[in-house]
Amino acid sequence: MTGQALPLDDSPHLLDEPAINRAVLRLAHEVAEKHPDEPVVLAGIRTRGVPLAARLARALEVLGQPVPEIVQVDTRDHRDDGPRPAVSRPGAVTTDAGEPAQVTGRAVVLVDDVICTGRTLRAALDALVDAGRPRSVELLVLVDRGHRELPLRATYVGKNVPTAPSEHVAVRLRETDGVEGAWVLDAETA
Repeated sequence: MTGQALPLDDSPHLLDEPAINRAVLRLAHEVAEKHPDEPVVLAGIRTRGVPLAARLARALEVLGQPVPEIVQVDTRDHRDDGPRPAVSRPGAVTTDAGEPAQVTGRAVVLVDDVICTGRTLRAALDALVDAGRPRSVELLVLVDRGHRELPLRATYVGKNVPTAPSEHVAVRLRETDGVEGAWVLDAETA
């Protein structure tokens, strides 16, 4: 979903702020269980995956895990639903300082707000491979709404939400949108 303002008042509310906080904490426990005392790289897929990765990093730190590195993944040049440049721009996977991120040989957890068709995940995987060769890659999403077009699935899921093909899930976070929650939108609203 884009960062545009959407009328959410009449839409079904899937997650409120406390529910998102509980989901992030539970997901942090799951990551810590799978990677005990191992530093992971949290790769937030822009836009809302980046603040979710930061929240997850804080939760992992509170749990006594090594502080994870947070990187940003820009999938624009790797998407298959629009024209792709002949040569990708450098810096699709960067640190907060804008420097190229080092992912080779590391455990990477891609973080995104919603997974649907799997095409954003495929683009993020392409961007990661362009940046290096991670030892392992997992996906963490706040909401899985189904309707996969590619044989991909999330390793860690905050909430599974069966939706109709005509519906969309809008996640809004304070850091990017000034409001917190997740809503189901019909095609006319989205």
